[in-house]
Amino acid sequence: MKRRTAAVLPVIATVAACIPMTLATRATASAACGKGVSDKDGSPWNATADGADERSGSSTDCAINGIACSPHKLDHHCCTVAGNCAWTQLRNNSTGVYGWVRDDLLSDYGNGVPCDFWHRK
Repeated sequence: MKRRTAAVLPVIATVAACIPMTLATRATASAACGKGVSDKDGSPWNATADGADERSGSSTDCAINGIACSPHKLDHHCCTVAGNCAWTQLRNNSTGVYGWVRDDLLSDYGNGVPCDFWHRK
């Protein structure tokens, strides 16, 4: 059987260029507990979450700062990946609490704007 690896690679590269930022392509650094960053996306996303914990860092090991309930409007700041989960730092516009929420718990699955950990909030 003849391998066609060389012919497949350009097709894969073309398809990959058209795929939006996903879990695998997001920033891979996790945010330590207590780590905050400035608002990177600059838009009021107004996403929602139904009972999601807002944590002090991008890990379930970090303290819970607050809880995002379904009527709350959430302003995304940036995202990162910790382990197998993508996380978004946000401000809960309804409560004023800043925190990290797993993307799969957000109504829009996060914003896809990578965090810049050189600037601390």
